[in-house]
Amino acid sequence: MALPLDVLEKAVNQKLALLLKDGRSVEGKLSGYDEYMNMVLNDVEETHGETKRRLGTIILRGNNIVSISLL
Repeated sequence: MALPLDVLEKAVNQKLALLLKDGRSVEGKLSGYDEYMNMVLNDVEETHGETKRRLGTIILRGNNIVSISLL
């Protein structure tokens, strides 16, 4: 079984899809993370219901993340 931080280490510079606690979905390229799973994502697109918007570069707190998928 892979540990979450090991998976993130291999996912740097790859595109991820994240589901957040408030129901939003975020897709972007992982450029960095820390031991708390806080992440820096580039070229981010957020989806909430049928609404989509581009956010650019964001810092996302790890405690807001429900699931992570590699794209």
